[in-house]
Amino acid sequence: MRAVKGWSPTWAELVAGLAVLYNFAVFLAYAWDKLRARRGGRRVPERTLLCLAALGGGAGAFCGTYLIRHKTRKARFTIGVPAALVAQVALAAWAVTQLR
Repeated sequence: MRAVKGWSPTWAELVAGLAVLYNFAVFLAYAWDKLRARRGGRRVPERTLLCLAALGGGAGAFCGTYLIRHKTRKARFTIGVPAALVAQVALAAWAVTQLR
């Protein structure tokens, strides 16, 4: 991939890119735990999955919970993950308005 001549990313673009990568990693953690659950292997602790969601991975956790139907019977996940996502979107919206 060739870099665009004269283009350098802004801080906002770097933060957004890191957020996308982190959320993808959180989604993969949920998918890995689902795979291990099906195969009877060592699982990712629920506390770890919830912490990943709370620490900025709300979108990845939400996708992992509802796209691959993982942890949908646990109240901590059906309430906590969407709540984390809403809080993170609200925080991002506030940050964008404050930085302009």
